[in-house]
Amino acid sequence: MAARPSLPPDPQFVLRGTQSAVHALHFLEGAQGQGHPLLLSGSLNGLVHIWSLQTRRALATLDGHGGQCVIWLQTLPQGPQLLSQGRDLRLCLWDLAEGRNAIVDSVGLESVGFCKGSLLARGPQRWILAVPGRDSDEIQILEMPSKTSVCTLKPEADAKPGMPMCLELWQADSSSRPFLLAGYEDGSVALWDVSERKVCSHIACHTEPVMGLDFDSQKARGVSGSAEKALAVWSLDEQQALQVCRTHELTNPGISDVKIRPDRKILATAGWDHRVRVFHWRTMKPLAVLAFHTAVVHCVAFAADGLLAAGSKDHRISVWSLYPRS
Repeated sequence: MAARPSLPPDPQFVLRGTQSAVHALHFLEGAQGQGHPLLLSGSLNGLVHIWSLQTRRALATLDGHGGQCVIWLQTLPQGPQLLSQGRDLRLCLWDLAEGRNAIVDSVGLESVGFCKGSLLARGPQRWILAVPGRDSDEIQILEMPSKTSVCTLKPEADAKPGMPMCLELWQADSSSRPFLLAGYEDGSVALWDVSERKVCSHIACHTEPVMGLDFDSQKARGVSGSAEKALAVWSLDEQQALQVCRTHELTNPGISDVKIRPDRKILATAGWDHRVRVFHWRTMKPLAVLAFHTAVVHCVAFAADGLLAAGSKDHRISVWSLYPRS
Protein backbone atom coordinates (compact mmCIF):
# COMPACT_ATOMS: atom_id res chain seq x y z
CA MET A 1 0.00 0.00 0.00
CA ALA A 2 1.19 3.48 -0.82
CA ALA A 3 1.91 5.67 2.17
CA ARG A 4 -0.86 8.15 2.88
CA PRO A 5 0.22 11.77 2.40
CA SER A 6 0.82 13.44 5.74
CA LEU A 7 -1.77 16.03 6.68
CA PRO A 8 -0.59 19.61 7.18
CA PRO A 9 -0.14 20.61 10.81
CA ASP A 10 -2.42 22.74 12.92
CA PRO A 11 -1.26 26.19 14.01
CA GLN A 12 0.90 26.23 17.11
CA PHE A 13 -1.58 28.78 18.43
CA VAL A 14 -4.05 31.43 17.27
CA LEU A 15 -4.27 35.07 18.36
CA ARG A 16 -7.77 36.52 18.57
CA GLY A 17 -8.92 39.94 19.66
CA THR A 18 -8.14 42.37 16.81
CA GLN A 19 -11.91 42.55 16.07
CA SER A 20 -10.91 43.57 12.55
CA ALA A 21 -9.21 42.19 9.44
CA VAL A 22 -5.43 41.85 9.90
CA HIS A 23 -3.46 43.56 7.10
CA ALA A 24 0.11 43.80 8.47
CA LEU A 25 2.41 41.66 10.64
CA HIS A 26 5.96 42.12 11.90
CA PHE A 27 8.07 40.34 14.53
CA LEU A 28 9.98 42.47 17.07
CA GLU A 29 12.98 40.34 17.95
CA GLY A 30 14.49 39.98 21.42
CA ALA A 31 12.05 42.45 22.90
CA GLN A 32 12.12 43.41 26.59
CA GLY A 33 15.50 41.72 27.02
CA GLN A 34 13.91 38.31 26.50
CA GLY A 35 14.64 35.66 23.94
CA HIS A 36 11.04 35.63 22.79
CA PRO A 37 9.99 37.97 20.00
CA LEU A 38 6.85 40.05 20.19
CA LEU A 39 4.43 40.06 17.27
CA LEU A 40 3.02 43.33 15.95
CA SER A 41 -0.21 43.35 13.94
CA GLY A 42 -1.95 46.14 12.03
CA SER A 43 -5.68 46.06 11.35
CA LEU A 44 -8.36 47.45 9.07
CA ASN A 45 -9.74 49.44 12.04
CA GLY A 46 -6.50 51.45 12.31
CA LEU A 47 -5.14 49.76 15.44
CA VAL A 48 -1.72 48.18 16.02
CA HIS A 49 -1.61 45.35 18.57
CA ILE A 50 1.57 44.24 20.35
CA TRP A 51 1.28 40.52 21.16
CA SER A 52 3.18 38.42 23.68
CA LEU A 53 3.87 34.99 22.18
CA GLN A 54 4.26 33.60 25.71
CA THR A 55 0.92 34.65 27.14
CA ARG A 56 -0.68 34.83 23.66
CA ARG A 57 -2.40 38.05 24.62
CA ALA A 58 -2.14 41.65 23.48
CA LEU A 59 0.22 43.64 25.71
CA ALA A 60 -0.74 47.00 24.22
CA THR A 61 -2.88 48.63 21.54
CA LEU A 62 -1.61 51.62 19.54
CA ASP A 63 -4.15 53.98 17.99
CA GLY A 64 -2.50 56.45 15.61
CA HIS A 65 -4.27 56.19 12.27
CA GLY A 66 -7.73 57.60 12.88
CA GLY A 67 -9.55 54.36 12.18
CA GLN A 68 -7.88 53.92 8.76
CA CYS A 69 -6.34 50.57 7.75
CA VAL A 70 -2.73 49.91 8.86
CA ILE A 71 -0.95 48.36 5.86
CA TRP A 72 2.74 48.19 6.90
CA LEU A 73 4.73 47.73 10.11
CA GLN A 74 8.52 47.84 10.45
CA THR A 75 10.84 48.21 13.44
CA LEU A 76 13.98 50.33 13.22
CA PRO A 77 17.43 48.75 13.41
CA GLN A 78 18.66 50.80 16.37
CA GLY A 79 16.12 50.03 19.05
CA PRO A 80 12.51 49.61 20.07
CA GLN A 81 11.01 52.04 17.57
CA LEU A 82 8.20 51.16 15.19
CA LEU A 83 7.03 52.60 11.88
CA SER A 84 3.36 52.13 11.06
CA GLN A 85 1.82 53.14 7.73
CA GLY A 86 -1.90 53.74 7.45
CA ARG A 87 -4.35 54.68 4.74
CA ASP A 88 -4.84 57.98 6.59
CA LEU A 89 -1.81 59.26 4.59
CA ARG A 90 0.37 59.08 7.68
CA LEU A 91 3.45 57.12 8.61
CA CYS A 92 3.90 57.16 12.40
CA LEU A 93 7.13 56.60 14.33
CA TRP A 94 6.45 55.05 17.75
CA ASP A 95 8.75 54.82 20.77
CA LEU A 96 8.12 51.38 22.28
CA ALA A 97 10.88 51.56 24.93
CA GLU A 98 9.83 50.77 28.50
CA GLY A 99 6.18 50.57 27.53
CA ARG A 100 5.96 54.19 26.39
CA ASN A 101 4.10 53.34 23.15
CA ALA A 102 4.00 56.99 22.08
CA ILE A 103 4.13 58.64 18.64
CA VAL A 104 7.37 60.65 18.50
CA ASP A 105 7.22 61.70 14.83
CA SER A 106 5.15 61.28 11.69
CA VAL A 107 5.55 61.63 7.94
CA GLY A 108 2.73 62.83 5.72
CA LEU A 109 2.23 60.65 2.64
CA GLU A 110 0.88 61.82 -0.69
CA SER A 111 -0.59 58.59 -2.05
CA VAL A 112 -3.62 56.81 -0.66
CA GLY A 113 -2.93 53.49 -2.44
CA PHE A 114 -2.10 50.12 -0.93
CA CYS A 115 1.65 50.33 -1.63
CA LYS A 116 3.65 49.57 1.54
CA GLY A 117 6.84 51.46 2.34
CA SER A 118 10.33 49.98 2.59
CA LEU A 119 13.22 50.77 4.94
CA LEU A 120 17.01 50.45 4.61
CA ALA A 121 19.53 51.20 7.38
CA ARG A 122 22.36 53.50 6.22
CA GLY A 123 24.17 53.92 9.55
CA PRO A 124 23.60 53.64 13.30
CA GLN A 125 21.05 56.48 13.36
CA ARG A 126 20.31 56.95 9.64
CA TRP A 127 18.01 55.13 7.27
CA ILE A 128 16.25 55.73 4.01
CA LEU A 129 12.58 55.20 3.39
CA ALA A 130 10.81 54.47 0.10
CA VAL A 131 7.11 55.38 -0.10
CA PRO A 132 4.64 56.00 -2.94
CA GLY A 133 4.96 59.55 -4.27
CA ARG A 134 2.59 62.35 -5.22
CA ASP A 135 1.90 61.28 -8.80
CA SER A 136 0.44 57.81 -9.15
CA ASP A 137 3.56 56.32 -10.81
CA GLU A 138 6.13 58.00 -8.52
CA ILE A 139 8.21 56.65 -5.62
CA GLN A 140 9.62 59.06 -3.06
CA ILE A 141 12.91 58.39 -1.25
CA LEU A 142 13.34 60.11 2.13
CA GLU A 143 16.36 60.37 4.42
CA MET A 144 15.32 59.64 8.00
CA PRO A 145 14.95 60.74 10.72
CA SER A 146 15.42 64.19 9.12
CA LYS A 147 12.54 63.51 6.66
CA THR A 148 14.66 65.14 3.92
CA SER A 149 13.62 64.24 0.39
CA VAL A 150 16.49 62.44 -1.37
CA CYS A 151 14.84 62.03 -4.75
CA THR A 152 11.69 61.05 -6.61
CA LEU A 153 11.83 57.99 -8.87
CA LYS A 154 9.55 58.46 -11.87
CA PRO A 155 9.41 56.07 -14.85
CA GLU A 156 10.25 57.49 -18.27
CA ALA A 157 7.30 58.93 -20.14
CA ASP A 158 6.93 55.99 -22.51
CA ALA A 159 7.21 53.27 -19.80
CA LYS A 160 3.71 53.57 -18.27
CA PRO A 161 3.97 50.77 -15.65
CA GLY A 162 1.11 52.26 -13.62
CA MET A 163 1.19 52.62 -9.84
CA PRO A 164 3.91 51.06 -7.69
CA MET A 165 2.25 48.26 -5.72
CA CYS A 166 5.14 46.98 -3.55
CA LEU A 167 8.68 48.18 -2.74
CA GLU A 168 11.87 46.53 -1.49
CA LEU A 169 14.99 48.59 -0.69
CA TRP A 170 18.26 46.64 -0.47
CA GLN A 171 22.00 46.93 -0.93
CA ALA A 172 24.62 44.35 -1.78
CA ASP A 173 27.01 43.36 1.03
CA SER A 174 29.93 44.57 -1.11
CA SER A 175 28.45 47.98 -1.89
CA SER A 176 26.91 50.97 -0.14
CA ARG A 177 24.74 51.83 -3.16
CA PRO A 178 21.04 51.50 -2.37
CA PHE A 179 18.79 49.78 -4.90
CA LEU A 180 15.02 49.54 -5.00
CA LEU A 181 12.91 46.74 -6.43
CA ALA A 182 9.41 47.91 -7.33
CA GLY A 183 6.44 45.81 -8.41
CA TYR A 184 3.97 47.72 -10.57
CA GLU A 185 0.32 47.76 -11.54
CA ASP A 186 1.07 46.39 -15.05
CA GLY A 187 2.64 43.22 -13.56
CA SER A 188 6.25 44.29 -14.11
CA VAL A 189 9.17 44.46 -11.67
CA ALA A 190 11.80 47.19 -12.01
CA LEU A 191 15.22 47.60 -10.40
CA TRP A 192 16.06 51.22 -9.59
CA ASP A 193 19.54 52.55 -8.82
CA VAL A 194 18.52 55.08 -6.15
CA SER A 195 21.77 57.12 -6.36
CA GLU A 196 21.50 57.47 -10.15
CA ARG A 197 17.70 57.79 -10.08
CA LYS A 198 17.40 55.46 -13.04
CA VAL A 199 15.92 52.06 -13.89
CA CYS A 200 18.69 49.48 -14.33
CA SER A 201 16.37 46.74 -15.53
CA HIS A 202 12.68 46.05 -16.02
CA ILE A 203 10.87 42.75 -16.64
CA ALA A 204 7.31 41.65 -17.25
CA CYS A 205 6.57 39.05 -14.56
CA HIS A 206 2.78 38.97 -14.38
CA THR A 207 -0.30 39.92 -16.38
CA GLU A 208 -1.95 41.37 -13.25
CA PRO A 209 -0.70 43.90 -10.65
CA VAL A 210 2.20 42.71 -8.48
CA MET A 211 0.74 42.33 -4.97
CA GLY A 212 3.87 41.24 -3.11
CA LEU A 213 7.55 40.56 -3.66
CA ASP A 214 10.61 39.53 -1.65
CA PHE A 215 14.30 39.44 -2.57
CA ASP A 216 17.17 37.23 -1.45
CA SER A 217 20.22 39.47 -1.87
CA GLN A 218 22.67 36.62 -1.15
CA LYS A 219 21.35 34.49 -4.00
CA ALA A 220 20.42 37.57 -6.11
CA ARG A 221 17.02 35.98 -6.62
CA GLY A 222 13.52 37.19 -5.93
CA VAL A 223 9.92 36.08 -6.02
CA SER A 224 6.67 37.92 -6.70
CA GLY A 225 2.96 37.19 -6.58
CA SER A 226 -0.02 38.87 -8.17
CA ALA A 227 -3.76 38.55 -8.72
CA GLU A 228 -3.12 35.71 -11.19
CA LYS A 229 -2.52 31.99 -10.62
CA ALA A 230 1.30 32.03 -10.64
CA LEU A 231 4.37 32.99 -8.67
CA ALA A 232 7.29 34.42 -10.66
CA VAL A 233 10.89 33.67 -9.65
CA TRP A 234 13.46 36.05 -11.11
CA SER A 235 17.18 36.67 -10.78
CA LEU A 236 19.59 39.58 -10.98
CA ASP A 237 22.93 39.20 -12.76
CA GLU A 238 26.18 41.08 -12.15
CA GLN A 239 25.21 43.65 -14.78
CA GLN A 240 22.09 44.48 -12.72
CA ALA A 241 19.81 42.89 -15.32
CA LEU A 242 16.65 41.14 -14.14
CA GLN A 243 15.46 37.97 -15.83
CA VAL A 244 12.54 35.65 -15.12
CA CYS A 245 13.86 32.21 -14.11
CA ARG A 246 10.57 30.38 -13.88
CA THR A 247 6.92 30.68 -13.00
CA HIS A 248 5.17 28.39 -10.56
CA GLU A 249 1.52 27.70 -11.28
CA LEU A 250 -0.84 27.91 -8.29
CA THR A 251 -4.11 26.10 -7.65
CA ASN A 252 -6.10 29.31 -7.20
CA PRO A 253 -5.55 32.93 -8.25
CA GLY A 254 -4.52 35.74 -5.93
CA ILE A 255 -1.45 36.27 -3.74
CA SER A 256 -1.61 39.07 -1.14
CA ASP A 257 1.92 38.72 0.25
CA VAL A 258 5.08 36.63 -0.14
CA LYS A 259 7.97 36.29 2.32
CA ILE A 260 11.28 34.39 2.27
CA ARG A 261 12.33 33.06 5.68
CA PRO A 262 15.48 34.77 7.08
CA ASP A 263 17.55 31.57 6.66
CA ARG A 264 16.53 31.50 2.96
CA LYS A 265 15.34 27.90 3.14
CA ILE A 266 11.57 28.29 2.64
CA LEU A 267 9.05 30.91 1.58
CA ALA A 268 5.40 31.47 2.41
CA THR A 269 2.57 33.06 0.46
CA ALA A 270 -0.70 34.62 1.68
CA GLY A 271 -3.58 33.60 -0.59
CA TRP A 272 -6.92 35.02 -1.56
CA ASP A 273 -8.15 31.39 -1.35
CA HIS A 274 -7.75 31.51 2.49
CA ARG A 275 -4.58 29.37 2.29
CA VAL A 276 -0.97 29.88 3.31
CA ARG A 277 1.36 27.99 0.98
CA VAL A 278 4.92 27.03 1.90
CA PHE A 279 7.61 26.30 -0.69
CA HIS A 280 11.26 25.24 -0.67
CA TRP A 281 13.03 28.42 -1.78
CA ARG A 282 15.81 26.88 -3.89
CA THR A 283 13.66 24.38 -5.80
CA MET A 284 10.17 25.93 -5.40
CA LYS A 285 8.90 22.48 -4.40
CA PRO A 286 5.53 22.85 -2.62
CA LEU A 287 5.93 21.74 1.01
CA ALA A 288 2.64 22.54 2.74
CA VAL A 289 -0.79 24.09 2.28
CA LEU A 290 -2.00 25.57 5.57
CA ALA A 291 -5.80 25.60 5.47
CA PHE A 292 -6.87 27.23 8.72
CA HIS A 293 -8.32 30.64 7.85
CA THR A 294 -11.89 31.18 6.65
CA ALA A 295 -11.26 34.33 4.59
CA VAL A 296 -8.52 36.01 2.53
CA VAL A 297 -5.05 35.82 4.10
CA HIS A 298 -3.63 39.35 3.78
CA CYS A 299 -0.11 39.00 5.20
CA VAL A 300 2.61 36.62 6.36
CA ALA A 301 5.75 37.23 8.44
CA PHE A 302 8.68 35.14 9.67
CA ALA A 303 10.56 35.51 12.95
CA ALA A 304 14.34 35.02 13.09
CA ASP A 305 13.76 31.66 14.83
CA GLY A 306 11.56 30.48 11.94
CA LEU A 307 8.09 31.00 13.42
CA LEU A 308 5.55 31.90 10.74
CA ALA A 309 2.58 34.20 11.37
CA ALA A 310 -0.37 34.77 9.01
CA GLY A 311 -3.03 37.46 9.29
CA SER A 312 -6.47 37.23 7.72
CA LYS A 313 -9.69 39.03 6.94
CA ASP A 314 -11.29 36.58 9.44
CA HIS A 315 -9.81 38.72 12.31
CA ARG A 316 -7.41 35.94 13.36
CA ILE A 317 -3.62 35.54 13.38
CA SER A 318 -2.30 31.99 13.08
CA VAL A 319 1.23 31.18 14.30
CA TRP A 320 3.02 28.12 12.91
CA SER A 321 6.22 26.23 13.67
CA LEU A 322 7.26 24.55 10.41
CA TYR A 323 10.54 22.99 9.22
CA PRO A 324 12.56 24.22 12.22
CA ARG A 325 15.78 26.02 11.38
CA SER A 326 18.73 23.63 11.50
